[in-house]
Amino acid sequence: MTTRRAVLGGVVTSLGLPAMAQRLTPAVQRIDPRPQPPGSVAVRVVATFPPYRPDRRFDGPIRLWGHGNRKLPWMHHLVDLWQEGFRRFHPRARLDVHLYGTSSGIPALYNGLGDVALLGEEILPDAARAFERVKGYPPTGVELMTGSVDIRNFDFAQMIFVHRDNPLARISLVELDAILGVEHRRGDRIIRRWGELGLRGRWAERPIVPYSWAIDDSFGFYLQNAVLLGSHRWNSALREFAHINNPDGTIYDHGQQILDALAKDSGGLAVSNIRYAGPDVKPLALAHTPAGPFVTVDQASLIEQRYPLARTLPAVIDRRPDGRIDPGARAFLQFVLSREGQEAINRDGRYLPLSPAAAERQRRVLA
Repeated sequence: MTTRRAVLGGVVTSLGLPAMAQRLTPAVQRIDPRPQPPGSVAVRVVATFPPYRPDRRFDGPIRLWGHGNRKLPWMHHLVDLWQEGFRRFHPRARLDVHLYGTSSGIPALYNGLGDVALLGEEILPDAARAFERVKGYPPTGVELMTGSVDIRNFDFAQMIFVHRDNPLARISLVELDAILGVEHRRGDRIIRRWGELGLRGRWAERPIVPYSWAIDDSFGFYLQNAVLLGSHRWNSALREFAHINNPDGTIYDHGQQILDALAKDSGGLAVSNIRYAGPDVKPLALAHTPAGPFVTVDQASLIEQRYPLARTLPAVIDRRPDGRIDPGARAFLQFVLSREGQEAINRDGRYLPLSPAAAERQRRVLA
């Protein structure tokens, strides 16, 4: 089934999808905390973190901009937990919070309105270039937490799926680049048939039909960098999907559309997430190269960044060429990277914490 994309009333949508197949999501979802249960991997990991030990008391405001929503409590629960914990050590400090969306974060830094930009995705090159044009040096990113396993809107893991009838069990980024792209920057060939992945018999000459997010979506931009190594030349056979906004206010989510389409196409290969998977599709183990190791998605493989498409959420700060950092930004981010700050992430439960090693690397950025 070919998916066509169109713009209706300024909203990107998709055409030609059978109405009965649609699985709908409310346009405005409840965004409730999901505390990590005792004994979970995330809880055990954070228990090994060093506690927060401030080297000096900070008084005054810390201006936090970025990831969130002006009308919905997108990030406010987690930020409130951080503020509550931070003020136990700095009673006269406060967070001045402006969570209007990721795109508001870095401009607030270079316009002098913010001290910390909290992002809901990786630092975009255009935003980084704008900062550098104004300030004369690049912005500094500090990773704070890990994307979720399967929670919508919380940077869930991008996973690779095939139809349940397909015998393939694993794939590498090298092979994905050769399937999804044209320039094969990770290897020396283009892959278009299942036999080129080692399948035999009736599969050998069968074309691979790729399904994914729209390439102009932020998810597609992530794939362009994480899989295609920045190439913008995609396989022309790629079938792209964007959210469908229905008149009743529900959304036919692009991730669901992708796996609904794959369920009808035994020759397909799809990028989506396990939250949308039904019995007719199966996820593949993933590796950086065909030599492995091949990894499946769970809390441990994401937190430890062993899964090749694990995502982390950064804050961005103005770190001057001489190493100076705003003292409030420094104190707050040191708190977030401590045991208490990562425990707040677990109490909120939608994102995952960093690993102790990753957090230590980020603390060195602030040192």
